[in-house]
Amino acid sequence: MTFVQNRPYTGPVQAVVLDWSGTAVDYGSRGPAAVFQEVFKNYGVAVTIEEVRRFMGLMKKDHIRGMCGLPSVIQKWTAVHHRPPDEEYIEMMFRDTEDLMPRVIPRYADPIPGLLDAIADFRSRGIRIGSTTGYTGPMVKVLVPHAREKGYEPDSVVCSTDVPAGRPYPWMCYRNAIQLGVYPMSAMVKIGDTLSDIEEGLNAGMWTVGLTQTGNELGLTENAIHELPPAELNTRLADIAQRFRDAGAHYVVSGIRDCPAVIDKINERLARGENPLPGTIGE
Repeated sequence: MTFVQNRPYTGPVQAVVLDWSGTAVDYGSRGPAAVFQEVFKNYGVAVTIEEVRRFMGLMKKDHIRGMCGLPSVIQKWTAVHHRPPDEEYIEMMFRDTEDLMPRVIPRYADPIPGLLDAIADFRSRGIRIGSTTGYTGPMVKVLVPHAREKGYEPDSVVCSTDVPAGRPYPWMCYRNAIQLGVYPMSAMVKIGDTLSDIEEGLNAGMWTVGLTQTGNELGLTENAIHELPPAELNTRLADIAQRFRDAGAHYVVSGIRDCPAVIDKINERLARGENPLPGTIGE
Protein backbone atom coordinates (compact mmCIF):
# COMPACT_ATOMS: atom_id res chain seq x y z
CA MET A 1 0.00 0.00 0.00
CA THR A 2 1.42 3.35 -1.04
CA PHE A 3 0.62 6.47 0.97
CA VAL A 4 2.25 9.82 0.19
CA GLN A 5 1.21 13.13 1.79
CA ASN A 6 1.72 15.39 -1.24
CA ARG A 7 -1.05 17.90 -0.59
CA PRO A 8 -1.71 20.19 2.38
CA TYR A 9 -3.65 18.59 5.20
CA THR A 10 -7.07 20.28 5.37
CA GLY A 11 -8.77 18.21 8.04
CA PRO A 12 -9.33 19.15 11.69
CA VAL A 13 -6.93 18.91 14.62
CA GLN A 14 -6.57 15.26 15.56
CA ALA A 15 -4.45 15.47 18.71
CA VAL A 16 -3.10 17.87 21.30
CA VAL A 17 0.13 17.20 23.19
CA LEU A 18 0.27 18.83 26.62
CA ASP A 19 3.19 19.49 28.91
CA TRP A 20 2.59 18.44 32.52
CA SER A 21 3.79 20.86 35.23
CA GLY A 22 2.50 24.40 34.67
CA THR A 23 0.30 23.37 31.76
CA ALA A 24 -1.94 20.53 32.94
CA VAL A 25 -1.11 20.27 36.66
CA ASP A 26 0.85 22.24 39.27
CA TYR A 27 -0.24 25.86 38.86
CA GLY A 28 2.94 27.93 38.67
CA SER A 29 5.18 24.92 38.02
CA ARG A 30 6.33 24.95 41.64
CA GLY A 31 7.18 21.30 42.21
CA PRO A 32 10.26 21.01 39.96
CA ALA A 33 11.56 24.42 41.05
CA ALA A 34 11.39 23.45 44.72
CA VAL A 35 13.29 20.22 44.07
CA PHE A 36 16.14 21.86 42.17
CA GLN A 37 16.60 24.49 44.85
CA GLU A 38 16.71 21.78 47.52
CA VAL A 39 19.22 19.68 45.58
CA PHE A 40 21.65 22.57 45.12
CA LYS A 41 21.13 23.63 48.75
CA ASN A 42 22.29 20.15 49.83
CA TYR A 43 25.61 20.95 48.13
CA GLY A 44 25.88 24.25 49.97
CA VAL A 45 24.85 26.40 47.01
CA ALA A 46 21.80 28.68 47.14
CA VAL A 47 20.41 29.08 43.63
CA THR A 48 17.76 31.66 42.84
CA ILE A 49 14.35 30.84 41.42
CA GLU A 50 15.36 32.72 38.27
CA GLU A 51 18.39 30.47 37.83
CA VAL A 52 16.17 27.42 38.27
CA ARG A 53 13.34 28.49 35.97
CA ARG A 54 15.60 29.47 33.07
CA PHE A 55 15.95 25.82 31.99
CA MET A 56 12.52 24.49 32.94
CA GLY A 57 11.07 22.01 30.49
CA LEU A 58 14.36 20.32 29.64
CA MET A 59 15.19 16.75 30.60
CA LYS A 60 16.23 16.99 34.25
CA LYS A 61 19.92 16.19 33.73
CA ASP A 62 20.06 18.77 30.92
CA HIS A 63 18.32 21.20 33.27
CA ILE A 64 21.01 20.71 35.92
CA ARG A 65 23.74 20.97 33.29
CA GLY A 66 22.26 24.24 32.04
CA MET A 67 22.18 25.70 35.54
CA CYS A 68 25.77 24.61 36.14
CA GLY A 69 26.81 26.56 33.06
CA LEU A 70 25.47 29.87 34.36
CA PRO A 71 28.27 32.25 35.42
CA SER A 72 26.39 33.13 38.59
CA VAL A 73 26.03 29.48 39.62
CA ILE A 74 29.66 28.70 38.70
CA GLN A 75 30.79 31.56 40.93
CA LYS A 76 28.68 30.43 43.90
CA TRP A 77 29.65 26.78 43.43
CA THR A 78 33.38 27.52 43.14
CA ALA A 79 33.28 29.59 46.32
CA VAL A 80 32.07 26.49 48.19
CA HIS A 81 33.77 23.61 46.36
CA HIS A 82 36.87 25.39 45.00
CA ARG A 83 36.16 24.18 41.46
CA PRO A 84 33.34 24.59 38.95
CA PRO A 85 30.45 22.10 38.90
CA ASP A 86 31.71 19.50 36.45
CA GLU A 87 30.04 16.38 35.02
CA GLU A 88 30.79 14.39 38.17
CA TYR A 89 28.78 16.84 40.25
CA ILE A 90 26.06 17.00 37.58
CA GLU A 91 25.66 13.21 37.74
CA MET A 92 25.52 13.32 41.53
CA MET A 93 22.86 16.03 41.55
CA PHE A 94 20.85 14.24 38.88
CA ARG A 95 20.79 11.11 41.06
CA ASP A 96 19.66 13.24 43.98
CA THR A 97 16.97 14.81 41.81
CA GLU A 98 15.71 11.40 40.68
CA ASP A 99 15.45 10.42 44.34
CA LEU A 100 13.76 13.58 45.59
CA MET A 101 11.45 14.47 42.70
CA PRO A 102 9.13 11.44 42.98
CA ARG A 103 8.65 12.24 46.67
CA VAL A 104 7.73 15.87 45.97
CA ILE A 105 5.69 15.97 42.75
CA PRO A 106 2.63 14.10 44.12
CA ARG A 107 1.99 17.22 46.19
CA TYR A 108 1.79 19.19 42.94
CA ALA A 109 -0.57 16.96 40.93
CA ASP A 110 -3.72 19.08 41.17
CA PRO A 111 -5.20 19.88 37.74
CA ILE A 112 -4.90 23.51 36.73
CA PRO A 113 -8.32 25.21 36.69
CA GLY A 114 -9.94 24.72 33.31
CA LEU A 115 -7.96 21.58 32.42
CA LEU A 116 -10.72 19.03 32.85
CA ASP A 117 -13.24 21.17 30.93
CA ALA A 118 -10.72 21.65 28.11
CA ILE A 119 -10.02 17.91 27.97
CA ALA A 120 -13.76 17.20 27.82
CA ASP A 121 -14.06 19.67 24.94
CA PHE A 122 -11.18 18.07 23.07
CA ARG A 123 -12.58 14.58 23.53
CA SER A 124 -16.03 15.68 22.33
CA ARG A 125 -14.36 16.60 19.01
CA GLY A 126 -12.57 13.25 18.77
CA ILE A 127 -9.20 14.85 19.61
CA ARG A 128 -6.66 12.52 21.24
CA ILE A 129 -4.64 13.69 24.25
CA GLY A 130 -0.88 13.21 24.33
CA SER A 131 1.75 14.51 26.74
CA THR A 132 5.47 15.24 26.94
CA THR A 133 7.62 16.22 29.89
CA GLY A 134 11.12 16.85 31.13
CA TYR A 135 10.40 14.37 33.92
CA THR A 136 12.13 10.99 33.74
CA GLY A 137 10.42 7.60 33.77
CA PRO A 138 10.49 7.07 37.56
CA MET A 139 9.08 10.57 38.10
CA VAL A 140 6.25 10.09 35.62
CA LYS A 141 5.45 6.70 37.13
CA VAL A 142 4.63 8.51 40.39
CA LEU A 143 2.89 11.54 38.86
CA VAL A 144 0.48 9.82 36.47
CA PRO A 145 -1.58 7.85 39.02
CA HIS A 146 -1.94 10.90 41.27
CA ALA A 147 -3.20 12.96 38.33
CA ARG A 148 -5.55 10.12 37.36
CA GLU A 149 -7.08 10.17 40.84
CA LYS A 150 -7.82 13.86 40.30
CA GLY A 151 -9.48 13.29 36.92
CA TYR A 152 -6.70 13.76 34.36
CA GLU A 153 -5.39 10.89 32.26
CA PRO A 154 -3.94 11.52 28.79
CA ASP A 155 -4.10 8.84 26.12
CA SER A 156 -0.32 8.89 25.63
CA VAL A 157 2.43 9.66 28.13
CA VAL A 158 5.97 10.13 26.83
CA CYS A 159 8.85 11.29 29.03
CA SER A 160 12.38 12.43 28.31
CA THR A 161 13.93 9.05 29.06
CA ASP A 162 11.67 7.27 26.56
CA VAL A 163 13.50 8.87 23.63
CA PRO A 164 17.12 9.56 22.57
CA ALA A 165 16.96 13.19 23.76
CA GLY A 166 14.42 15.49 25.37
CA ARG A 167 13.39 19.00 24.39
CA PRO A 168 13.97 20.89 22.19
CA TYR A 169 14.31 17.77 20.05
CA PRO A 170 10.99 16.59 18.57
CA TRP A 171 11.31 12.91 19.50
CA MET A 172 8.72 12.93 22.30
CA CYS A 173 6.17 14.50 19.97
CA TYR A 174 6.93 11.95 17.26
CA ARG A 175 6.46 9.11 19.73
CA ASN A 176 3.13 10.60 20.78
CA ALA A 177 2.08 10.66 17.13
CA ILE A 178 2.98 6.99 16.80
CA GLN A 179 1.22 5.96 20.01
CA LEU A 180 -1.88 8.01 19.14
CA GLY A 181 -1.88 6.90 15.51
CA VAL A 182 -2.01 10.48 14.21
CA TYR A 183 -0.62 11.78 10.90
CA PRO A 184 0.45 14.27 9.63
CA MET A 185 2.17 16.31 12.33
CA SER A 186 0.29 19.40 11.11
CA ALA A 187 -2.84 17.74 12.55
CA MET A 188 -1.32 18.04 16.05
CA VAL A 189 -0.99 20.92 18.50
CA LYS A 190 1.72 21.26 21.16
CA ILE A 191 0.62 23.17 24.27
CA GLY A 192 3.09 24.21 26.95
CA ASP A 193 4.29 26.87 29.36
CA THR A 194 8.02 27.01 28.56
CA LEU A 195 10.12 28.17 25.63
CA SER A 196 11.41 24.62 25.24
CA ASP A 197 7.80 23.46 24.76
CA ILE A 198 7.44 25.86 21.85
CA GLU A 199 10.76 24.81 20.33
CA GLU A 200 9.82 21.14 20.69
CA GLY A 201 6.50 21.62 18.90
CA LEU A 202 7.99 23.69 16.10
CA ASN A 203 10.79 21.19 15.56
CA ALA A 204 8.15 18.47 15.25
CA GLY A 205 6.19 20.42 12.63
CA MET A 206 3.22 21.05 14.93
CA TRP A 207 1.08 24.04 15.80
CA THR A 208 2.30 25.53 19.08
CA VAL A 209 0.48 27.31 21.90
CA GLY A 210 2.25 29.09 24.76
CA LEU A 211 0.57 29.53 28.16
CA THR A 212 1.59 32.70 29.97
CA GLN A 213 -0.13 32.73 33.37
CA THR A 214 -0.26 29.21 34.80
CA GLY A 215 3.26 28.00 34.29
CA ASN A 216 6.98 28.43 34.66
CA GLU A 217 7.47 31.81 33.00
CA LEU A 218 5.34 33.65 35.58
CA GLY A 219 5.93 31.05 38.28
CA LEU A 220 3.24 32.18 40.71
CA THR A 221 0.43 30.39 42.50
CA GLU A 222 -3.14 31.40 41.74
CA ASN A 223 -3.39 33.18 45.10
CA ALA A 224 -0.15 35.08 44.51
CA ILE A 225 -1.43 36.24 41.13
CA HIS A 226 -4.56 37.67 42.73
CA GLU A 227 -2.35 39.71 45.08
CA LEU A 228 -0.43 41.37 42.23
CA PRO A 229 -1.50 44.85 41.13
CA PRO A 230 -3.33 44.40 37.79
CA ALA A 231 -0.94 46.71 35.95
CA GLU A 232 2.09 44.71 37.11
CA LEU A 233 0.44 41.41 36.19
CA ASN A 234 -0.47 42.67 32.73
CA THR A 235 3.07 43.92 32.13
CA ARG A 236 4.61 40.63 33.17
CA LEU A 237 2.17 38.59 31.08
CA ALA A 238 2.82 40.80 28.05
CA ASP A 239 6.58 40.25 28.43
CA ILE A 240 6.07 36.48 28.60
CA ALA A 241 3.77 36.54 25.59
CA GLN A 242 6.38 38.41 23.58
CA ARG A 243 9.05 35.86 24.48
CA PHE A 244 6.77 33.08 23.27
CA ARG A 245 6.06 34.93 20.03
CA ASP A 246 9.76 35.60 19.51
CA ALA A 247 10.32 31.85 19.90
CA GLY A 248 7.79 31.23 17.11
CA ALA A 249 4.62 30.31 19.01
CA HIS A 250 1.58 30.33 16.73
CA TYR A 251 -0.77 31.30 19.58
CA VAL A 252 -0.31 32.68 23.07
CA VAL A 253 -3.04 32.49 25.71
CA SER A 254 -3.33 32.67 29.48
CA GLY A 255 -3.95 29.01 30.30
CA ILE A 256 -5.33 25.66 29.20
CA ARG A 257 -8.93 26.84 29.62
CA ASP A 258 -8.39 29.16 26.63
CA CYS A 259 -7.20 26.40 24.30
CA PRO A 260 -10.53 25.10 22.91
CA ALA A 261 -11.02 28.49 21.24
CA VAL A 262 -7.49 28.21 19.81
CA ILE A 263 -8.38 24.82 18.31
CA ASP A 264 -11.26 26.52 16.49
CA LYS A 265 -8.82 29.02 14.95
CA ILE A 266 -6.35 26.32 13.95
CA ASN A 267 -9.13 24.28 12.36
CA GLU A 268 -10.08 27.31 10.26
CA ARG A 269 -6.48 27.72 9.10
CA LEU A 270 -6.10 24.02 8.33
CA ALA A 271 -9.29 24.11 6.26
CA ARG A 272 -7.65 26.84 4.16
CA GLY A 273 -4.64 24.61 3.57
CA GLU A 274 -2.31 26.44 5.98
CA ASN A 275 0.48 24.58 7.74
CA PRO A 276 2.30 25.31 11.01
CA LEU A 277 5.49 26.63 9.47
CA PRO A 278 7.99 27.89 12.08
CA GLY A 279 7.65 31.59 12.71
CA THR A 280 4.05 31.82 11.52
CA ILE A 281 2.05 33.86 14.00
CA GLY A 282 -1.72 33.68 14.17
CA GLU A 283 -3.82 35.59 16.66
